[in-house]
Amino acid sequence: MDFRIASIPRFLYSHYFFGGVRQGVGMLLPVLVLGGIFGEYAYGLVATFGAQCLAIIDQPGGPQRHRTNEMLGGAFLATMAVAITGAVSTYPVLLWLAIIGQCFIFSMFSVFGKRGGLIGFGGLLIMTLTMHSPMTPSQVLPHALATLGGALFYLAFSLAFSRVFWLREERQAMSVALFATADYMAARSRFYDETTDLDDIYRELIQSQSVMTEKHQSARDIVLRTLPRGRGYGDSERVMLWNMFVNMLQLLDTLVASHTDYASLRRVLAGHDCLLFMRDALVKMSLELNRIALDVSRGRAVQYRSSPKAELRAIEYEIEQFKQQGMSEREPETLALIVQVLRRLRNASRIVNKLADHTDARMDAQPTDELRIDKSLTQFMSRQELRIGMITSNLRLDSPYFRYAVRVTLAAALAMGLIGQWMTPQVSSAHSYWVLLTIVIIMKPGFALTRQRNGWRLMGTLIGCLLALLLFRFTAHPTILFGVLLIACIMGNSLLQLNYMASAIFNTLFVVMVFHFVAPGTVSMEVIGERALDTAMGCAIALICSYVLPWWEARYMKPLARAATNANREYLRTGMSYVRAMHAANAGAPPSEEVPSPAQADIAWRLARKNVHIAFSNYAEAFYRMMSEPRSHQVNVPEFNNLLIQNHIMASQITAAIPLLAGLKETPEPMRKALKGMVDLLDDSSPASTDLPNQFDTTGELAALAYPIKQMLRASTQIRQEMAAVADPPQSRPAAVAAPS
Repeated sequence: MDFRIASIPRFLYSHYFFGGVRQGVGMLLPVLVLGGIFGEYAYGLVATFGAQCLAIIDQPGGPQRHRTNEMLGGAFLATMAVAITGAVSTYPVLLWLAIIGQCFIFSMFSVFGKRGGLIGFGGLLIMTLTMHSPMTPSQVLPHALATLGGALFYLAFSLAFSRVFWLREERQAMSVALFATADYMAARSRFYDETTDLDDIYRELIQSQSVMTEKHQSARDIVLRTLPRGRGYGDSERVMLWNMFVNMLQLLDTLVASHTDYASLRRVLAGHDCLLFMRDALVKMSLELNRIALDVSRGRAVQYRSSPKAELRAIEYEIEQFKQQGMSEREPETLALIVQVLRRLRNASRIVNKLADHTDARMDAQPTDELRIDKSLTQFMSRQELRIGMITSNLRLDSPYFRYAVRVTLAAALAMGLIGQWMTPQVSSAHSYWVLLTIVIIMKPGFALTRQRNGWRLMGTLIGCLLALLLFRFTAHPTILFGVLLIACIMGNSLLQLNYMASAIFNTLFVVMVFHFVAPGTVSMEVIGERALDTAMGCAIALICSYVLPWWEARYMKPLARAATNANREYLRTGMSYVRAMHAANAGAPPSEEVPSPAQADIAWRLARKNVHIAFSNYAEAFYRMMSEPRSHQVNVPEFNNLLIQNHIMASQITAAIPLLAGLKETPEPMRKALKGMVDLLDDSSPASTDLPNQFDTTGELAALAYPIKQMLRASTQIRQEMAAVADPPQSRPAAVAAPS
């Protein structure tokens, strides 16, 4: 997370902080009500743990109906976990079996994707917290009911909170997506800076694109679930959000389509101010988009605007100079490319101005006609498949999810076994729950993320314990300590997705404060020191067990590369269908089975574009995770890196070429043949064409098309070659996973 002063308002107005407030208040209300009013602090704490389990699941993104179902499922699983763990808590052998059994089952929930992993983690957390104190048989049912009550209370609280603050949540989701787009624009501007390394910029750009894809999907889910209805309270806000979302995607298309051969551009324009003007224009628009995003989250119209007009005029002047110097005869394609970059920068500037206008949210505003609102848009929302068969089909050694569950189970068994040998049952229970808590928090399916979280968790816990000691040394005032508890709870939840170590600091402080209020006088320097040692033990066990049946990212790289290539192939295929539909409509021909209507073809192409971004992000994230793993487990790095770059170029040039082709009366035969050959090149099960044209007419309106077609042809050829060069992963069949969002 960026802690610069400029980023503090961005965080405070974000849905991360707003969600942290919702989760923190919803978690603490049960213990405040049951403890403060009825004096039942013990049951209030149990209810708070049940609420905390659901707060973990209650993350932004996805349709509200899906989140409600997920939280209901989480409440049921949490209650069952408390009942099972509590019933066997006084029987060491049965407790050991129950813990490792639940660790395996809940860890397998990661097969359902990110949200399934959150449900499984919630179950692991409530199971671990239940281990803190052994229960008598008569206490099990009240504890289970208290857990269920706390969970259901949080569910009701969250739904009511979202109902009251629905507009704020939607504005914040859009704001986060705009911030991510601004970061992507800033990363892209560095391509025009001659002093930077292109490989470093590609790495930064691809990582920022992965983040942006996730934020755009969250905003898409929010906007599409509350489309403008033409009437009713808040409809002007829905219109504003819809228009901003459509224009944000247009801006992304413009940015992606401006991709070019930056090495050649730098070579041709070396020493010219034209590159500097291009960079500064994008930087200015990025800063303006940041201001728009912040004002959207604040719920106010943009107060200050900046414009890249000076930079655009300067680029126009440079182009005239190039023409006078004979570039149009010497390098016509390069000059056409520079002109195209100027046009796209102008277009981007107009879109940014539209986004600023939309923040006014006028009552008479109408939905933009650039994308029609109808039921077909629901297919753009996240889809999450939850089937029991997805777990059973992954109960095999070549499944990464099965291996992850085995590692967690082994770590839990090892932790409980070691502590049980050294300590009495009561002391063992107090220590084993914290060690196990550390293990379930740290261990993740990927080796690199587990190792990274290990250090963050250990440092965060040590710093949190130190802060708790300093706090108890300087004050014992209940009001001050409760204020710290509330702040720590909110910040721990808010920072979880932004800065894991900072989140661990606040969560450690929160847990220490909770036990101080529940059992006054029991929290001492000795106890805090024991928690730090327990954390170190949990980190050590997690690190050791992460080497057991590890799932190295290299095993999954080629399937992900193939998925990204297939997504590009479908993107090109649907784009060609859209071009045919537009040509047929312009000629007055009716839609048919072979040639759909322009509206149908446009929706299919947009959906394919969304799938390209998701598939590419999945591949890019896996590649960079592989690069964080030991060098001995990094395979075919040059090939996979080139596949990453060429797939990015391919998607960018498809985005640039298809609208230009759709604007022609017909597709020239050499280009049509080249496009058809590219579709075959991107399908490694089809024979590749060997006689594809590589020279195209550059007269008139075709000049802007020659460059992207050539880039697509080169990219598709290299993708075909690199896919053939990398070996298939050593696995018999791919793991069954949740469908991508």
